[in-house]
Amino acid sequence: MTNSSQNVPLQRNPGDFGFCPLHQWGLIFIEGPDAASFLQNQLTNSVLGLKRTLSPEIARTPSSVRLAGYCSPKGRLLASAWLALVPRDSASDDRFALFISNDIAAGIAKRLAMYVLRSKVKVTDASHDWSVLGFCSITNQVNSLTLEENQIGLQMPDVEVHNQMYGRVLIAQAQPSGAMEDQDRVLSTWNDLEVLSAIPRIVQTTQEQFVPQMINLESVAGVDFKKGCYPGQEIVARSQYRGVIKRRLSLAHVPTDQLNGASFDPGVELFHSEDTSQPAGMVVLSSHAAFVEDRIDLQIECKSEALEHGEIRLGSIDGPVLKLDPLPYPLIEI
Repeated sequence: MTNSSQNVPLQRNPGDFGFCPLHQWGLIFIEGPDAASFLQNQLTNSVLGLKRTLSPEIARTPSSVRLAGYCSPKGRLLASAWLALVPRDSASDDRFALFISNDIAAGIAKRLAMYVLRSKVKVTDASHDWSVLGFCSITNQVNSLTLEENQIGLQMPDVEVHNQMYGRVLIAQAQPSGAMEDQDRVLSTWNDLEVLSAIPRIVQTTQEQFVPQMINLESVAGVDFKKGCYPGQEIVARSQYRGVIKRRLSLAHVPTDQLNGASFDPGVELFHSEDTSQPAGMVVLSSHAAFVEDRIDLQIECKSEALEHGEIRLGSIDGPVLKLDPLPYPLIEI
């Protein structure tokens, strides 16, 4: 998965890359002899056959890392997560690590635990006991990254910006992250790469707003239509094969000098110039641009017809006009 832009890039400082604490990310562990079968019945993607990754090895390939959604019975996303199979040691039961938005981690862990019943599974929200870090840099440096014995990690898809490939690794460690130099600048880079990847992440303000296809989850390998049942599976499948979804995730940006105080946080509604009676979509993720001066980058969910013509405005019908950017991947046709 790649992303490109026609804007002139900034001169980058090496301090803009490296490690940073990710306080917006949380961690849930699902472990036990029945952990794989339990998650297989809960998530939109298959977890069976995931390769075991032992610390300090990093889970790097599609055979070791999966993106998945967790839906309500109505097929609406309660969460999205990156997951890897990271047992405590080679002799231990399965243990899955779900990297998830911190503001929903406790609620999702509690909900998953409700469905354990007689399964030999333990669900733990480890967000308070484990710190989540991010490492981002050019892909070659990310590919050579090594972790410490007390850390677990998974590599996310690369992102292309201005013809340069950047890699990202999510890391968890069972201790505080401590102080890091230039962490604000590194965090800014991490956040912008996440937005530019066009891979969505559900946060509290966007829970139950989207069927997976509305934010392209099936196009970024987050849905397996051949697996068995999970909450909302019938609705997700019907949306795919009957073509009833007419909304999509897109990338956009807005110059900061045009915001005029408008909020660009996830959940902020969007309006279309040709239909002022109701919102046309909402912000999924956003960040201050790290590669182009004085702009905000956004992932937006919007009606497909609104993306094709007219103006999309942020926050209100009189809000700033968003400029659309190309997606870094092809969409699976619905």
